[in-house]
Parts: sequence; C-alpha cells; structure tokens
Amino acid sequence: MTQTVATIGHFDIAGDDMAALTDFYGGLFGWDITLRGPGYAQVTTPGLRGAIVETSEAALTLGVIVDDLDAALVQAGKLRGVVAMPATDNGWVRKGQVRDPAGNVLTLIQK
Repeated sequence: MTQTVATIGHFDIAGDDMAALTDFYGGLFGWDITLRGPGYAQVTTPGLRGAIVETSEAALTLGVIVDDLDAALVQAGKLRGVVAMPATDNGWVRKGQVRDPAGNVLTLIQK
C-alpha cells in the first residue's frame, strides 16, 4: 500500500460521565468543548480536533487519516492487526477501526 505519511487527525475520549469529562478537559487544558447532541461533544484544541463521547467503557482513541480506507484495513490485517469495525460511512466521514497487535484500537479515517 502506498500513501502519504499518515497523520493523526482526530481523537475520541470516551467514558460514562459526559459532564465530568467536559469539566475535566475544559478546566485542565482550556479546550473549547461544544455539546453537539446526546452523548457527543466536539473538542477543539490549538493543534487537533476531537470529541468526547459517552460510552459505557473508558477509552482514548486516535483517529489516523489514510488515503485509502479499504486498503488500510487489509494492510492492518497483514500486519497482525484485527478489524474491529469495518469501513463505515456515517454521513460525515468514512471510517473503520482496527486493533493493533497489543489490542489498542485506532480509528482510520479516509480523506
């Protein structure tokens, strides 16, 4: 798979208490946090945008921008990764998720 060098383009901070997470990250770092609907808030930092999402389990997930999502999902499997979420178009972006060999989840986002 040939592509440009991938960059981190997004992050998700997940947990079961939206108010506590927004207070913590806004208060600690001064990040701009805007509620965008139930269980979702957009986070703007000086260098990167992300989200706080309400889920039953805590997680911090990096979103990596890739040129070709389908090819990246195949390549992840060849490198001992596991597809955790197949390519999905949510109407805003096309993304998928993989687990690295240690089990860490990465979100792959197609440009």
